Amino acid sequence: MRQLPALLLATTLGLALTGCQTQTVQKQPLKASSLVKPVQTAAPRAIQPEESDLWQLTRQHLQLPLNYQHPRLESQLNWYLRHPSHMPRVTERAKPYYHHILHEVLKRDMPAEIALLPIIESAYDPFAYSHGSAAGPWQFIPGTARHFGLRSSWWYDGRRDILASTDAALTYLEQLHRRFDGDWLLALAAYNAGGGTVSRAMRRNREQNKPTDFWSLDLPAETKAYVPKLLAVARTIRDADTLGITLTHIDNTPYFEAVETGGQIDLAQAASMAGLDLDTLYQLNPGFNRWATDPDGPHLLLVPTENAAPLRQALQTLPPEKRVNWHRYTVRPGDTLSTIAQRFSSSVSVIRQGNKLNSHLIRAGQALLVPKPSASSESYSLSLEQRIQAERQQLEQRAKRKHYHRVDSGESFWSIARRYGVGVRDLARWNQMAPSDTLKIGQTLLLLNVDIADAS
Repeated sequence: MRQLPALLLATTLGLALTGCQTQTVQKQPLKASSLVKPVQTAAPRAIQPEESDLWQLTRQHLQLPLNYQHPRLESQLNWYLRHPSHMPRVTERAKPYYHHILHEVLKRDMPAEIALLPIIESAYDPFAYSHGSAAGPWQFIPGTARHFGLRSSWWYDGRRDILASTDAALTYLEQLHRRFDGDWLLALAAYNAGGGTVSRAMRRNREQNKPTDFWSLDLPAETKAYVPKLLAVARTIRDADTLGITLTHIDNTPYFEAVETGGQIDLAQAASMAGLDLDTLYQLNPGFNRWATDPDGPHLLLVPTENAAPLRQALQTLPPEKRVNWHRYTVRPGDTLSTIAQRFSSSVSVIRQGNKLNSHLIRAGQALLVPKPSASSESYSLSLEQRIQAERQQLEQRAKRKHYHRVDSGESFWSIARRYGVGVRDLARWNQMAPSDTLKIGQTLLLLNVDIADAS
């Protein structure tokens, strides 16, 4: 996903984090004898309402030119054939989300291949985060997310919200499809590289009397591989049986339902009422960053269909004031709203709202009501803070040498990276951040395998 006017995305980094393939297109064209020959199949049959398998439903609605013979497409397809374990792993990860996404695609009369795009973007991992600041299954970056109404706050990131991000991504793709006169390959290229990049490449070709189809354009290397990668995935879905590719079976029935909560609620409490483990609730509601839903909404939770009725029933008998625990805290000398919020895994804005404070000023002895999670912080293992901590610990365990740097006033990723002789992107990746993220004074950064003696 990319921003609107400038439009750029480091999808490759996002895929590297999630285990998706990151191979580049071969620089030399493949020999004709090495190309995988297109498999001839019958024309798609009309949709059958009783179709029970989502992959068969997908095959019925494939519309893109999957049999087109081009070295870039065949190179991508050959990668999947050499890595047969990749598609089973990714389709298993897609299982909770694919019914919703495919049916949303078909409602808009879009090619079924569009529902496969999260395989390319995020390996169907809703928590995927690239160090180009792209997040979620569709890999929106902040600027594009805001343009399409995906809200972000301390509590919530709409880029990871399954319902909201899917709606935004499909709307964006429809706009690109219209912009490029109904050419889906150009629309997909623009989704990756940006509409301006594709339009400029087309203009250069027109000035040289060259064709302006996707395959003829001089585009960034990532984009040249991006569209063939999607076509190759679609071919592996279509021809899975003949290619020996195993797909996780997904029934053509809804996996989840949306339950209205009526306001903010502690996720551990909601999971208990629904009869779910907390990780499952986070997997279906990855947009929530913390231990509770956002007080500003959305006030709904996705739960497996069989758990929806118990949750609705429990919510009917739960008073609104019991949905989040509020702790009475007496302000101590030296306390600030920021330190209190950090102590209770909350935010300054929430504490101010809950106590109707007009400013950040507080005094020792003052009583405040502070929202407090009902379970230990470790219980919310898929919250943003816990995910970052777990990923950082894994990096620390694998590193031969590690060093910690405390951020001082005026420092940035660039200045710290230069001091230690490391790349800015590496430094950001080690700390589960993006190079454009803001550093805080006193924040501790992890550096791996650096020679501290050489640091100036």
